[in-house]
Amino acid sequence: MRLRMTLLYGGLFVLSGAALLGVTYVLVQRAIGGRPPELSINEAATEPGVIPTQPPPSRQRQSDLTTLSDQAREAMAGQIADVKHQLLVQSGIALALMLMVSIALGWIVAGRMLRPLRTITAAAQEISATSLHQRLALDGPSDELKELGDTFDGLLARLEDSFQAQRRFVANASHELRTPLARQRALGQVALSDPEATVESLRQAHERILAAGAQQERLIEALLTLARSHAGIEVRRPFDLTGIVREVVGARADEAELRTVTVHTSLATAATLGHRPLAERLVVNLVDNALRHNTPHGEVRVTTGTVDGHAVLTVTNTGPPVPPEAVGRLFQPFQRLGATRAARAEGLGLGLSIVQAIAHAHDADLTTSTRPGGGLSVTVAFPTAHEPAPPARRRPPLSVH
Repeated sequence: MRLRMTLLYGGLFVLSGAALLGVTYVLVQRAIGGRPPELSINEAATEPGVIPTQPPPSRQRQSDLTTLSDQAREAMAGQIADVKHQLLVQSGIALALMLMVSIALGWIVAGRMLRPLRTITAAAQEISATSLHQRLALDGPSDELKELGDTFDGLLARLEDSFQAQRRFVANASHELRTPLARQRALGQVALSDPEATVESLRQAHERILAAGAQQERLIEALLTLARSHAGIEVRRPFDLTGIVREVVGARADEAELRTVTVHTSLATAATLGHRPLAERLVVNLVDNALRHNTPHGEVRVTTGTVDGHAVLTVTNTGPPVPPEAVGRLFQPFQRLGATRAARAEGLGLGLSIVQAIAHAHDADLTTSTRPGGGLSVTVAFPTAHEPAPPARRRPPLSVH
């Protein structure tokens, strides 16, 4: 690129210099290339205001003057031609010299302009997954190259956050998977080491082992759902959120009654495009989260409808107060805010993370707000069934109020 820029600078200089020399040559030719006016002595003597100082010359004298005038004219024409030739030669030499100077200056200027690109290239070659904390931090004027460097630094920052989140997720997932396995092993070892074990004690131990295995299966299923949501949706089909919400709420009527939580629904048509099983998982997680993290005699409100061309699902619940600055943590895997031991055993800490991933896969906007009296309000706005799916997935904004 430096060579191409240098040749471009040199070519532009040659064209502009040749054009300038051409214009100069034409102007000089028009200034000195005209024929001088022929003025005889008689005409000069009879012009107004001119007093003749001598009598008109004879015919021989006039012939000699005419011959001398032709010779002077020829000499002048030759001198003009020599001047034009010298002008062309010297101008060409000057143009060639200035071309060499312009190429040298162009090479230097192009190198200085491309220096930030070399810095970006060298940094990109050195940075790896273990050194994403490095930044270019380019100095200089706020131009396109400075903007490119700042954009690259922003990309590195997002990659660093993503890698750190992935490491935390792997560590948390390993811990969560190891816990039921350790419980199963401990229960089995205790049952086998009891010399006075009875059929009833062994049955209870095996039931507890089966319960730990069921928890492990739920965790693995949740992790698979989360991974499938992050992979995106290949084929989108139309479905109505209203039918999904009606099925999910109806299936949890007994649980709501057991928890003394009243569920209110306001369902209107909310047609959208996407993956129906994943959307059903999103609704299940939101309703389960609203039921679990509630208070006795609390309420859950689930509404669906079409607002501003979007299929909108809103789940609002009463519950313990949630600090607004802590809402973002709820969507991180295995994050629970002040959860008791019973709540930890009941939930996996992946519900809202799966909700966010499924919303991302559907290109939906996810908005979360805290309620003054406690609890949360979560709104998911899906594209309508008539709206074409975007060609590339984008991460939907997570609005927190």
